[in-house]
Amino acid sequence: MSNIPAAKANIDSRILVQTAAQAAEDKKGADTRILALDAADSGLADFFLITSATNNRQTLAIADEIELRIKREYGIYPNSVEGRRQGEWILLDYIDFVVHVFLAEKRAFYDIERLRKSARPLTPAEFDEELKAALAEKTRASRAKAKPAARKSAPAKAAKKAVAKKTSAKPAKKTSARPAAKKAVAKKSAKKSAKKK
Repeated sequence: MSNIPAAKANIDSRILVQTAAQAAEDKKGADTRILALDAADSGLADFFLITSATNNRQTLAIADEIELRIKREYGIYPNSVEGRRQGEWILLDYIDFVVHVFLAEKRAFYDIERLRKSARPLTPAEFDEELKAALAEKTRASRAKAKPAARKSAPAKAAKKAVAKKTSAKPAKKTSARPAAKKAVAKKSAKKSAKKK
């Protein structure tokens, strides 16, 4: 398995970002932020996940946890990983989103949030709320599409039931006609045999 398949929708990348943010929080990542990048930057990625650590071991632990959790839960590996050896700034590129795990002083020095002024910064909690709202809207839209289809299929189901009743009634008549025909044939043969005697 390699990167995120091209067919994945934006909502899927949001779920992956949410999983990565939760993994960073679980490993005590500090000041975790999600940058929803502007459409002009969307050629680069849809989201940046940025978090800080206090030492090199913690940056490695956060990056490893994010990578492991996304791999375990979704079977997706990062397209590339940079900076793991130094541990000062680890970058995990998942194509639709990029994870940046910084040492606190390196994060202040590079200040990615300032470089991406057009991006909309979100906390993981705000991001969760937006994701829930987007999923609820998607559910309402799919239910609205399903209702007209259900209304159209109701007359079709009634027609199928009527046809099924007719077809089930026809064999019953045939079966009841067969014994009567057999009885008539039996009477005729009995009369013929009586005349011969």
